[in-house]
Amino acid sequence: MKTMTVGELKAQFSEVLGQMIKNGEPVAISYGKKKEKIAAIVPYSQIRPQAERPLGVMKARARCVIHDNFALDDSGMFGA
Repeated sequence: MKTMTVGELKAQFSEVLGQMIKNGEPVAISYGKKKEKIAAIVPYSQIRPQAERPLGVMKARARCVIHDNFALDDSGMFGA
């Protein structure tokens, strides 16, 4: 993985993205006097899709049903 400082990345951002498209290699970003790695830019294809989130604690007891004939007018919306 290539490592760049924030300043280098700012100056060469378009080129870095072009290289990432070609070789698919992530780029680490370092910051400060110690050049500590703080972030990484990774190709979108390497991001795992998030799994569908469960309903949580109420998973076994809660449900949501929306009927086809659902209608709400102004009086129902504002309690008039």
